[in-house]
Amino acid sequence: MTDDFTPTPALATVTETQRQMLPFVLQLADTSLILAHRLSEWCGHGPILEQDLAMANIALDLLGEARSYYQYAAELEGQGRTEDDLAYLRPAVEYRNPLLVEQPNQDFAHTIVRQFLYDAFHYHLLLQLQQGSDAHLAAIAEKSVKEAAYHIKWSSEWVIRLGDGTDESRQRIEKAIRNLWRFGGELTTPTATEQTLQIAGLVPDYTALQQQINAHVARVFEEATLPVPENVFAQQGGKDGRHSEHLGYLLAELQYMQRTYPGMQW
Repeated sequence: MTDDFTPTPALATVTETQRQMLPFVLQLADTSLILAHRLSEWCGHGPILEQDLAMANIALDLLGEARSYYQYAAELEGQGRTEDDLAYLRPAVEYRNPLLVEQPNQDFAHTIVRQFLYDAFHYHLLLQLQQGSDAHLAAIAEKSVKEAAYHIKWSSEWVIRLGDGTDESRQRIEKAIRNLWRFGGELTTPTATEQTLQIAGLVPDYTALQQQINAHVARVFEEATLPVPENVFAQQGGKDGRHSEHLGYLLAELQYMQRTYPGMQW
């Protein structure tokens, strides 16, 4: 009899599956973090005080969600890195957020369209993840979906207000839709990693998810008296680490303190 322990094939499979989950969990974390930072840039600059607070609160929700994902990612990686290391000490090419969330705020209409496109994806993704086989992701999704339900309600209502509002509000949101719609397709276009996880049953089928998103968008745009864009080229690359120049500038601000004073403690 020997004290050596040889993992069974089943245990080895679980370990490999968890290694495959790491890029996806980082993608979720990066997406929440970057969008949270973009929304935080509105703090003190919102059109009215109530919406200034609303965007700040959504940013805090997303930041909390990002922390949960980064903590899980650090656990999956098993290299001793912390959530702060993953958030503050990686270069832009290692970030896996979709291009949509790194786009600049510009005006309020652009911020609303960006948020609406993401919320329509995010909310329906969380609904599926909380029913998934990864218990850790399911727990994060179960908590976050309550907040995401408010987010999608908020952005949907503002799409309707701006679309069916004044001439200027309609012009602004139509311009925002023209500028940002091309980034929405990347959200439901699976990377090679996501395809592998979908086959393993760890990530939802994006085809079915897209149908749910389309149905929600159609309802909101109909009430907003806005046409749904068709046959728009999907700009992609962010989930594979190919980003716009905007992410570099954003990270220069986001990571400044940790880069300047490594390992600082408050």
